[in-house]
Amino acid sequence: MIDLKSSARQAKIGWFLLIGLAATFAFLYLWSAIFPGPIDPSVSEFFLLEIAKKARIYNSTPRILYIIKFFFQTILLFYLLFSSVGQTFFERLRKISRNYWLVSGLSILSIWTLFKISTLPFSYYAGYHWQKVWGFSTQNQSAWWIDYFKNAGIELLISLAGGLIFFWLVNRLIRYWWLVCAVLFSLWLVIAHLCWPIVISPLFNHFEPLPDSAVVTMVDDLAQQAGLDISEVLVMDASKQTTLANAYFAGVGTTKRIVIYDTLLDNYSLPEVKAVIAHEMGHWRHNDIISGLFYGIIGGFIVFGLLAVLLKPWLPKTSKKPPQLWTALQLALLLLLFVSNPLQNAISREMEESADRFSLELTGDLNAEIQLQQNLARTSLSDLSPPRFIVWFSYSHPPALARIDTLEEE
Repeated sequence: MIDLKSSARQAKIGWFLLIGLAATFAFLYLWSAIFPGPIDPSVSEFFLLEIAKKARIYNSTPRILYIIKFFFQTILLFYLLFSSVGQTFFERLRKISRNYWLVSGLSILSIWTLFKISTLPFSYYAGYHWQKVWGFSTQNQSAWWIDYFKNAGIELLISLAGGLIFFWLVNRLIRYWWLVCAVLFSLWLVIAHLCWPIVISPLFNHFEPLPDSAVVTMVDDLAQQAGLDISEVLVMDASKQTTLANAYFAGVGTTKRIVIYDTLLDNYSLPEVKAVIAHEMGHWRHNDIISGLFYGIIGGFIVFGLLAVLLKPWLPKTSKKPPQLWTALQLALLLLLFVSNPLQNAISREMEESADRFSLELTGDLNAEIQLQQNLARTSLSDLSPPRFIVWFSYSHPPALARIDTLEEE
């Protein structure tokens, strides 16, 4: 039986600190979600208080479910690693075959399947039912399930391929496996950013060039003004899934593109659409995708370096690595990604704030910029007075009022 008592002192300390930090963050998040505090009176300057109260109700349930799901996943992985039931399960996996790679693949597949089945209620309730109740989802159940299984299939392929490569590396490279893993992860990040827009995204939505000549002319004018060579601005048929409006900048190199939801074009004024496109051009101008890749690569080296310490109890030097190693890896990654949320989101918020400033400089239309933030927040029921800890921990974009304040300061 493998447990932390036989691990190195560094591993014990690392797990203790990681679990303690994750538990602290989770408790503070849950407390903030249940007791968010009063709504900031300044909200009434730009929004009706009734909207703010409604948005508070809409956001509370997904936040609570998010933390419950995190606790559930963590406890499940702990149980598999340290309970007699979990040890029996892994022993039976070993007895299925003498082929080490078959057993390793079955371990990866088993954990993935168990996770998918056990977290399905959370995914369904928050991703479909709650959105349907509030009028945001335009999908029927069949369409939602089709998208769900497409996502699941992609995740399974990536998990199996990545998992088997991981087992091969830890068995062949006893000391420097983590360094090679970090290099391969960096390559994967680049490949994913290159291929995702043209290979994966079309599996879920249809993309086509901007059909509206007025918007096309506007984009060309903005690009010329910004000194950018915008090769592709596409419209996505988001309306088949949601009523929410959005736009995003994706890809690197020849796959760089600005993607606009059709819901944005259909439901927002031309000045507001202009503000959105100018914002995305800000990401383009500031090379935010490249910056994000750089931070992701640095983060990958840090994470795999920490994994080299945390996984020592499951990395015997004299024998092949046990199937439990994959479960330990999933637990470590779950906790590491959770506690790194504040840093990742702080970087993202800074990029979004910078893109907002660029948008205002480019359009020179403060009224349209503010109106855009008002309409986006109102139609998506964004929390207009979110708890500070939740903003710090989980917001990839500044809250609506903060974005408006930034725009007014310019």
